[in-house]
Amino acid sequence: MKAMILNQYGSDSVFELTEIAKPQLSSGEVLIKIEASSVNTVDTMIRNMGKDLPLSPDTPAILGMDFAGTIEAVGDDVTAFSIGDEVYGCAGGLATLPGTLAEYIAADANLIAVKPKNLTMREAASLPLVAITAYEGLERAGIKAGQKVLVHGGSGGVGHIALQLARYFGADVYSTGGGDRQTALIEKLGATAINYKTEKVEDYVQQYTDGAGFDIVYDSVGGANMINSFNAAKLNGHVVSTVSLLELDLTLAHFKGLSLHVVFMLIPMLHNYKRAEHHRVLSEIAKIIEEGKLSPILDENRYTLTDVAKAYTRLSSGEGMGKVVIEN
Repeated sequence: MKAMILNQYGSDSVFELTEIAKPQLSSGEVLIKIEASSVNTVDTMIRNMGKDLPLSPDTPAILGMDFAGTIEAVGDDVTAFSIGDEVYGCAGGLATLPGTLAEYIAADANLIAVKPKNLTMREAASLPLVAITAYEGLERAGIKAGQKVLVHGGSGGVGHIALQLARYFGADVYSTGGGDRQTALIEKLGATAINYKTEKVEDYVQQYTDGAGFDIVYDSVGGANMINSFNAAKLNGHVVSTVSLLELDLTLAHFKGLSLHVVFMLIPMLHNYKRAEHHRVLSEIAKIIEEGKLSPILDENRYTLTDVAKAYTRLSSGEGMGKVVIEN
């Protein structure tokens, strides 16, 4: 099969088109012909930082985590899937798991689900990592109908899914963005847009919650923005973070009695821990999509397998809006 191989790490590293053997199935796996895969921020971090990240695979490496495709073979002990099933998932591209920048992948059946029937392969491939991340965070925060939820970065990969899921669960949703394009997308997706460049936290907390704060703050921005999340949350509120790699004084969180939920959805892949949870969440996401309550936003540019470097550059540039997808 054809695969884009990375022989060394670094921002200027080169993906090379290489012919390698199809993967052999182990018990519990399925062989999937990949139709599309998407690029996530963590993929660009692995390429740039290499073994400075403990989750990076050894080189030569096949990167890429998300995919959609068709099952061509089923391994021993797999009963939930059949040959010909169209599936999607997040199943490789880190540690010892070969990735999706290839024609085929041998995927643990617990890390995939039948793709939403009303999405194309390209659309479905954009979803697994961000959808699982968004769903897990809201679920762990105990989201309920009628709550006020603030999503930081509502036009981003995780943010635009968290925003829609919060609405699906019956919340009153608000979201920050920076500029007209981002706030327009946020409004289109059904949330009240807040321009963080022109509106102060204390002002929009007063305007939209009468100063009490939001029940849940979903922070997909992270870093220094965590303090904004603490300030925006109500007493005994919940803050969900997807980017918590920082040193931070938790005094404010302590005096407000906040619950902090750190979401790192790669744990099941890295540690073979509760992998069936990914199957469950992806199956729930598919149902929500088929009900017409959730739609992925894709970047306007299209890429093929040999355009991998351009796709990574596009995501890293910050110039696009929506998920960057590579089609085989």
